[in-house]
Amino acid sequence: MGKRGRACVVVLGDIGRSPRMQYHALSLARQASLQVDIVAYGGSEPHMALRENQSIHIHKMKQWPTIPQGLPKMLKPFMLLLKPLFQFLMLLWYLCVKIPPPDVFLVQNPPSVPTLVAVKWASWLRNAKFIVDWHNFGYTLLALSLGRNSRFVTVYRWFERHYGKMAHGSLCVTRAMQHELTQNWGIKAAVLYDQPPEFFHPASLEEKHKLFCRLGKHISESQGVHDCASHGAVGMGSPNLNETLFTTMVADDIFLKPNRPALVVSSTSWTADEDFGILLEAAVMYDRRVAAILNEDDSTVEVLWNEMSAGKECLYPRLLFIITGKGPEKEKYEEKIRRLHLKRVAFRTMWLSAEDYPLLLGSADLGVCLHTSSSGLDLPMKVVDMFGCGLPVCAVAYSCIKELVKVEKNGLLFSSSSELADELLMLFKGFPEECDALKLLRNGVLEMGSSRWATEWEEHAKPLISEASLLFSVQLSISAL
Repeated sequence: MGKRGRACVVVLGDIGRSPRMQYHALSLARQASLQVDIVAYGGSEPHMALRENQSIHIHKMKQWPTIPQGLPKMLKPFMLLLKPLFQFLMLLWYLCVKIPPPDVFLVQNPPSVPTLVAVKWASWLRNAKFIVDWHNFGYTLLALSLGRNSRFVTVYRWFERHYGKMAHGSLCVTRAMQHELTQNWGIKAAVLYDQPPEFFHPASLEEKHKLFCRLGKHISESQGVHDCASHGAVGMGSPNLNETLFTTMVADDIFLKPNRPALVVSSTSWTADEDFGILLEAAVMYDRRVAAILNEDDSTVEVLWNEMSAGKECLYPRLLFIITGKGPEKEKYEEKIRRLHLKRVAFRTMWLSAEDYPLLLGSADLGVCLHTSSSGLDLPMKVVDMFGCGLPVCAVAYSCIKELVKVEKNGLLFSSSSELADELLMLFKGFPEECDALKLLRNGVLEMGSSRWATEWEEHAKPLISEASLLFSVQLSISAL
């Protein structure tokens, strides 16, 4: 695909938390037979498939140090200006000196500043092509904190548009974004929908049991709060035991417990573009509405938990929400969770390895997505992953989400916490055997299926990269003459 046989994937962020760029690197190595250099920050481990691939080389940049809290206010603007300069020079050092010259740079956007500037300069200095993979618009994310009318946002948008137009090719994640780029930015982009790779699939009973054994300690511990998931679960989930909160092993046979909690999974970056408060409010509403339907009072909490631990089945199940991810607002919401004191709902927050995360999705009963999109033009990759694992989804409604979620076929949409609570009540009534609405959605996910990442990449990304590499090879030949 090029004279040099190399590509460079650029992420100004934690590569372990950038799954789409990890999949790009795998496809460049496997499907385009290129040597791949990844220039990014460290922090979280990328998937084992990357770490074990001999054609992929990860280069971890140094990060800008955290600004001390005691720093005088008059110096903070100066430090904020130094940060992009530091990042720009660090990127140039790696892209122009540390790695071998590539045929093509593939860069994630956002962030746009200084990434697009640095990659454009590097592509010029190293006589390579560069392609932008548009995940969202960086200026819209900046506007969440500074406001749309900020001068910084205006300047940022200019840089993003100006240097984005200089790319030799562009990919984007939705047709709505493709239209915006074409009509208002003058950029021609190919749509490359997020699709799950092969390791996202429904989990087998054995995989579920082993996963719940590994997570048993995290599930039984409730951050100092006694709840419906931790009650009676002390010691449960040890690898030496045959019982977890969800499964039991008898001889060599594994069974799902009939009185197990319904497992609801949500993945979040704990940032301003995902209102986690909606989920907390919906959980409170579910808890109170079930208590009202069953005519329960607060004095029956311990009795109810004892009965559930002993195997009692109820019309509406306990709900265990496992929230995965890292981000700035995590501790704030964890404190809110500790103050809820719900009868039938429990929360656990955790960070899973790249290998265990697909297994969790494949073991869950429902996924919840709170992504609203700062631009209204991108789609949540977490929902794609959930569908790949056969998991139906309840997602926040916004402009282009219907490109992905087909209502009453593979999921439901909601606009408020009350609507989400109604959906939880409808889907989990009669769980696990008599929940017909939930089974219908799950069957819909499996029947609709989804294209896999490798297929989508082969059709939409590989031609673009081949074209850029071919053009580069022709230019090299002409210059040699």
